Amino acid sequence: MNAIKEKEIFEECSVTGAILRLAFPTVVGQIILVIYNLADTFFIGLTGSSTMLTAVTVCMPAFMFLSAISNLFGIGGTSVISRALGVHNEKRAQRASSFAFWACLGLTLIYSLGVWFFRDSFVNLLGGTDPEVHRYSVDYLICTVVIGGLTTSMNMLLAHLIRAEGRSVQASAGIALGGILNIVFDPLFMFVILPPGWETLGAAIATALSNLIAAVYFLILVLAGRKNSSVITLRWTRRSMNDRIPRDILCAGLPACLMTLFENVSYAVLDKLMSLCGTQMQAGIGVAKKVNMLAHCIVRGIAQGSLPLIGYNYAARNYRRMRQSVLLAAGFAVSSACICMTVSLVFSVPLVEIFIRPGSPAVDFGAGFLRILCIGGPFSACAYTIISFFQATGEGGKSFLLAAMRKGMIDIPMMFALSPVFPIYGIVWATPAADLLCCCAALILFAAFLRRHSQKKVEPVSPRRYPAAARM
Repeated sequence: MNAIKEKEIFEECSVTGAILRLAFPTVVGQIILVIYNLADTFFIGLTGSSTMLTAVTVCMPAFMFLSAISNLFGIGGTSVISRALGVHNEKRAQRASSFAFWACLGLTLIYSLGVWFFRDSFVNLLGGTDPEVHRYSVDYLICTVVIGGLTTSMNMLLAHLIRAEGRSVQASAGIALGGILNIVFDPLFMFVILPPGWETLGAAIATALSNLIAAVYFLILVLAGRKNSSVITLRWTRRSMNDRIPRDILCAGLPACLMTLFENVSYAVLDKLMSLCGTQMQAGIGVAKKVNMLAHCIVRGIAQGSLPLIGYNYAARNYRRMRQSVLLAAGFAVSSACICMTVSLVFSVPLVEIFIRPGSPAVDFGAGFLRILCIGGPFSACAYTIISFFQATGEGGKSFLLAAMRKGMIDIPMMFALSPVFPIYGIVWATPAADLLCCCAALILFAAFLRRHSQKKVEPVSPRRYPAAARM
């Protein structure tokens, strides 16, 4: 990336303009990502089979675990790269991108092989114990995670790293490419190429193929970027293991990884408990979670798009601009979540009927579950933005604590506690309750951080100075 362009976005552009330029393409990319995730559910819903719909729902945590791996090294790498660029340490940024790429590739390979060897036990653990659900789930899992897992993880990782140096449009274009291709390939493989009864496998093939093509796009983008002074490199060097680069990437990225991991574990527990209530309820919660995912993806796009701006100005010791960035990003995120909550409350039934045939008992359950889940959206948006802020500034301990609170530490115990008191719906109420408590904790920690830095003087960093902030 051209150094003048980098300085224009991170230092000279207005905070509002910088966030819009960085976050808007990311939000668009995230929305398309959710739409293509919903595409599998939509097209499988056309079959009228609750069994197939449940199979895709069961596999979602296993597929989304790939996001946890890519977030570990992608968001961690983004944090280190943006802070290195903030003090003009391009060499450190290059080494960080190299370590992030190869470490992500290795861990994804281990995970995919593990899923292959333990696929039956894995599906049963996720709630696919019904024989028909189990069969469809295994097919979907092998194709999307075992065969297509590596390219899926690489897509998300490279999008993070490219975004770290301000190329948000190019990064989001790659994510959008995979999503659009998946929507095109879904009906082709499900209803044209493969025979009836193989719809879940057709959806899985469409997902794997679209991610493969997107991976080729990202590799071309990275290789071409070297001619334009990009700091993103895939060349391995031993120096990538020095200068505390692995430690700093893992410290910044672990909360993001655990947040995704805990989210998947939480959803898996939710699915497991709901499977005890029947297939209709399980199908309903699966659709409700995916519809509610739209609000979360907008928030995630705003937070991830703003992360490089926050990290850059924190390392450059421009605390005023850093503070303005996070407050404005939080305002955008919460406002977006409130709009999504209102739409979900008013149009819960029509939204669910997009994926489940009208008249099915699963519609009423899905609409009720959606109305409960969406209430936690604004609180989750506030908490998620602050978690991303702590990731950008290298405050791994705080972001880890909030990530664990948001998913896992609070909501899972509450599911078991509320289930006997409020059968079926009590399991779902645990999610917005946990979002509220996590939001309160995040605001307390964020206020304390701002007080500690409020008296610090803005002190721009010259290219030859590398303060401790860049190495946190």
